[in-house]
Amino acid sequence: MTTRVFVGLGSNLAEPAEQLRSALQAMDGLEGTRLSEVSAFYASDSLLPGQPRYTNAVAALDTSLAPLPLLDALQSIETGQGRERKERWGPRTLDLDILLYGHQVLDMPRLKVPHYHMQARAFVLYPLAELVPADFCLPDGRSLAQLLAQCPFEGLERL
Repeated sequence: MTTRVFVGLGSNLAEPAEQLRSALQAMDGLEGTRLSEVSAFYASDSLLPGQPRYTNAVAALDTSLAPLPLLDALQSIETGQGRERKERWGPRTLDLDILLYGHQVLDMPRLKVPHYHMQARAFVLYPLAELVPADFCLPDGRSLAQLLAQCPFEGLERL
């Protein structure tokens, strides 16, 4: 059985668009996983001042991996592409976040789904909106349309 999973991608170091393309290829190669769709790439400002702009996207995966093995696989891709975890919200070669895992709500020490900050992140919501129907609701009952209305497109640039 496979589950539709949405993964947020971000990079602001070492050729960010190429980092995202490499990550998409690596995710498509994960055991029991198929890359189904990818949003456009977006440029966004960093959450911390003085950092390079990020390149972001959202990917839809169909996977037979359970949530934590998928998280481990995504973190392995990050590490393989030079990710170093030094500073929260610091610059990075690659960031892969599980945004949604099917219609499940998960609250584990290592993984919270829906992703705990996605409602405030235009660089997540707008790419996600490209991949789901207009009436899409998150597993916790929030509608994507309502979240988009509360999170302006400001600061984003569709690439």
